[in-house]
Amino acid sequence: MPIRIVLADDHVLVRQGLKSLLEREGFQVVAEASDGQEAVRHVQSLEPDIAVMDISMPTLNGLNAAYELNRSSPKTKVILLTQHDEGQYIREALEAGVKGYVLKNQVASDLLLAIRKVSRGQVYLSPGVSGAVVEAYQTKSEKSKNPLTLRERQVLQLIAEGKSTKDVASLLGIRVKTAESHRTRLMQKLDIHETASLVLYAVRNGIVQP
Repeated sequence: MPIRIVLADDHVLVRQGLKSLLEREGFQVVAEASDGQEAVRHVQSLEPDIAVMDISMPTLNGLNAAYELNRSSPKTKVILLTQHDEGQYIREALEAGVKGYVLKNQVASDLLLAIRKVSRGQVYLSPGVSGAVVEAYQTKSEKSKNPLTLRERQVLQLIAEGKSTKDVASLLGIRVKTAESHRTRLMQKLDIHETASLVLYAVRNGIVQP
């Protein structure tokens, strides 16, 4: 049986290139997604062995999607593709249950190896992030855990992408009042009281791209 993969990246050409690479090696790409929400739906429906996801995607980024899949679909192992080699991102990825962390500038050489190792129950990190991994765990005790819940992180991303409260409610399948409550609560937790500052926080913490 070939390893079954859901592939998520918001850039069509990148996704097509990755799909060709994977299929040449005998892997089966069972579904493609252009954002994290779509990826989560595909994984929950198809139960693939591996989900390969870009960390920077609209609506729901790869990191938040990984948190969701670790909760709802733990049998599917997540591999993140990213340009970020900073300790902050790696620490959060590991806390989210990610099993593979592949730098985009090493994807051609690393992704196939990552899939094979992760499918055997191992964790794979691109060689270029080894120093950052050590730093991430050395500084872990000095940094507080992200204060936001997964839902609040999702709401924050959508707000930072310019979505209205009504849009947020529609995209997340919740009531407008519930979306408003999430917005109010996350602003209180972060001690941020204006949308522009929320957007800046989201950019600085890698929740959205500038």
